Amino acid sequence: MAQSMATTANSPVGKPVRKSHPMLLFVLKRLVMLIPTVLIMSLLIFFIIQLPPGDYLTSYVAGLKSEGVVVDASVLANLEEQFGLDQPWYIQYFKWIVNILTKFDFGYSFDLGKRVWPIIADLLPMTLLVSLVTMLFQYLVSIPLGIYSAVKQYSVGDYVLTTIGFLGMAIPNFLFAILLMYFSFVWTGSAMIGLFSKEMLQNGVHWYNLGEFLTRLLIPVIVIGTSGMCGTLRAMRAQMLDELGRQYVLCARAKGVSERTIIYKYCLRAAINPTVSGLSGSLASIFSGSTISAIVMNLEIIGPTLYNALLAQDMYLAGTILLVMGVLIVVGTLLSDIALAWLDPRIRFSGRSE
Repeated sequence: MAQSMATTANSPVGKPVRKSHPMLLFVLKRLVMLIPTVLIMSLLIFFIIQLPPGDYLTSYVAGLKSEGVVVDASVLANLEEQFGLDQPWYIQYFKWIVNILTKFDFGYSFDLGKRVWPIIADLLPMTLLVSLVTMLFQYLVSIPLGIYSAVKQYSVGDYVLTTIGFLGMAIPNFLFAILLMYFSFVWTGSAMIGLFSKEMLQNGVHWYNLGEFLTRLLIPVIVIGTSGMCGTLRAMRAQMLDELGRQYVLCARAKGVSERTIIYKYCLRAAINPTVSGLSGSLASIFSGSTISAIVMNLEIIGPTLYNALLAQDMYLAGTILLVMGVLIVVGTLLSDIALAWLDPRIRFSGRSE
């Protein structure tokens, strides 16, 4: 009895026991949610792709008939059986997802006559490069300009940035691309169409022509990133103005805290939360919004390939591209959630009663 009382006396009665680090628990919860999210997303992608009437073979046969070529019905039936297109969509989806999980086989591209993954593997690195550089341009430019526009409210610079923000959000990307290529042709004699010149495609990208590649990358990054940059600038300005008008800012100024500390240590950390939470949305808009611009600028990225696959009803190629994009967006959402939880402790401690 005395030993029990001594043990009780030595134990920190009433002190909460931390079972795990809150940040680690937050990340683990997000990782557990990632797997069912991707599976549900793959099912929805495959189902939506199958919604239009017909399939690749019917589109291909319709094209042949328009040219006067007659296709025998038995040949068409054999091809449907060979490619598994005569089965219900859920059976096709089950085989597709099982092959992905067990063999890393994403199917066969009917239109291009190749396995799907080598096609995507050739285009994915350049697509990621363009997307990441565009996101860096979007945030490294918009956040400082948004802070300046809020701090210098109603100044000449604020009016200029507000006008640029409205114009950047209003002008369509493909029209902006045509304008920039025209001015590039007038000033330099080259429209900078595509990321690679003929010589680069023949000899490959090396250190001696890296400068030309970066020059060709400039127009796509500006075209694709301008709309998002202007939207983020407007949102950052609004959030900073909201924070600068709060009572704690007035209190900090009354206590003699420097304006730089108020802006960058307190206001910016609170105002940047919506911008960080929108990282995944920005990535999605770059992927989906760059398709027409990529066709106009003849970019060697995934967008034009997805467009052609959807037109041809090449379901495995289109479905895999959309699935890869979805996975990248889910991962981007996870990273933005982690960054947001690191910036704002209230998020990772929400729901805890300790």
